[in-house]
Amino acid sequence: MAFVIPAPHVAALPIVDSDAQFPIRRVHCVGKNYADHVREMGGDPERNPPFFFGKPSDAVVPLGGEIAYPPMTSNLHHEVELVVALGSGGRDIPAGKALDCVYGYAVGIDLTRRDLQAKYKDKGQPWEMAKGFDQSAPVSAVMPASRCGHPVAGAIWLSVDGVDRQRGDLAQMTWNVAEVIAHLSAYVALAPGDLIFTGTPAGVGALVRGARVRCGIEGIGELEIVLV
Repeated sequence: MAFVIPAPHVAALPIVDSDAQFPIRRVHCVGKNYADHVREMGGDPERNPPFFFGKPSDAVVPLGGEIAYPPMTSNLHHEVELVVALGSGGRDIPAGKALDCVYGYAVGIDLTRRDLQAKYKDKGQPWEMAKGFDQSAPVSAVMPASRCGHPVAGAIWLSVDGVDRQRGDLAQMTWNVAEVIAHLSAYVALAPGDLIFTGTPAGVGALVRGARVRCGIEGIGELEIVLV
């Protein structure tokens, strides 16, 4: 088949201790999945059904590194998250079988133009541009589940210029990984190559140019970015 323009590059993540790559199909994100973060954002921490939004696959920045401070914002926030990499998918996946779809896990940062998000929310408008901008999803190498298992607990943390900002535990997620997959697959057909950002603990805050951000998840890995 001949394309009329060059075919887009396939976004991919490296695999821990492997020369292989994990190709990225779609990036799904879960909102408000830690009660303490919901409280700090002024929301209701009750166990309401999860909601989802997306980022384009080319927003993923493999292994982090230098990230350009985005335009159209003066209030860029960090959100460290467990990222799920799917090796298989389907529709209406039962929670009891959902973990069979998981290839592995990674550390991600959901960068958010918080001022734009607030403005769009106030007007009842979609806030895709607050979440799905260029380089808005730095992600570490993928740790295969065959090596790390399926974590239900473990420290998740983020620091800025050496100062702790976020520190929580995966056990604090309102909806665990299997439940997130089950809920999401009721809305869309999941497939190999999908990434799922699973929400962030409390402590989100603003980043300035020059900030060095380090984050990690126990048993999964670490990630570092610098805002330039």
